[in-house]
Amino acid sequence: MPTPAPPSDTAAPARLDVVNLTASYHGRPAVADVDLAIEPRQVTALIGPSGSGKSTLLRCLNGLHLTVPGASVTGSVLLDDADIYAKDSNPVEIRQRVGMVFQRPTPFPTMSVRDNVLAGLHLGRRLGRGPHDDLAEQALTKAGLWPEVKDRLKAPGGSLSGGQQQRLCIARALAVDPEILLMDEPCSHLDPISTLTIEDLIREIKETYTVVIVTHNMQQAARVADTTAFLTMPAVGEPGRLVEVGPTERIFSTPRQQTTEDYISGKIG
Repeated sequence: MPTPAPPSDTAAPARLDVVNLTASYHGRPAVADVDLAIEPRQVTALIGPSGSGKSTLLRCLNGLHLTVPGASVTGSVLLDDADIYAKDSNPVEIRQRVGMVFQRPTPFPTMSVRDNVLAGLHLGRRLGRGPHDDLAEQALTKAGLWPEVKDRLKAPGGSLSGGQQQRLCIARALAVDPEILLMDEPCSHLDPISTLTIEDLIREIKETYTVVIVTHNMQQAARVADTTAFLTMPAVGEPGRLVEVGPTERIFSTPRQQTTEDYISGKIG
């Protein structure tokens, strides 16, 4: 199956469909038999206890899982109906369309704020699209960081605060113009004020992008997510499995599975 065509400015937002996905490390499944539809221009939260495979599943959504030695995948992840794991798919193009923000802010510490934002463009075809300074400003504006750094564009990225560094990483991901943004515990190392800033940003960017977020913070999922998917392990040593998925309000108020209710109420964790 061919690599999905790049989006046009007027294209409908992309969607992801996970079909019977099992992700393993050295032949041992970490998450198994997942079927999940990720709707465009919504925030989907992946919740569940540690070890349930949330981050592994997230990394499967743009192929990063396979960058880990010994990692393997069966099943499919369909990006606009094209399987990202097809032999003829283009990993660089897929990761341009499906960006990633990690738990810890990962700016290049000695590289300037401006060059941090533009770093991802050097890998792709979009580098020549307009003046680079304009692209940096646009991405920083989308990430809600421009007013704070517009006079510090030549300062090292590592000189920013933790919350600013995380928004710089979000700007770097947005600079390549993705359609989908994956976020793995993006607030886990931030103070409460920076966390609320990131949450406000997530709510804003879903107007343009599809967002998938892994979080251990159920209050955060309730605040920002339209859809919530709950994963857990049936037993110690077994792979994580998707237990229930649905509108966030329903998942937190009237879950259909007892295991979901037990997790949300704190009986398991």
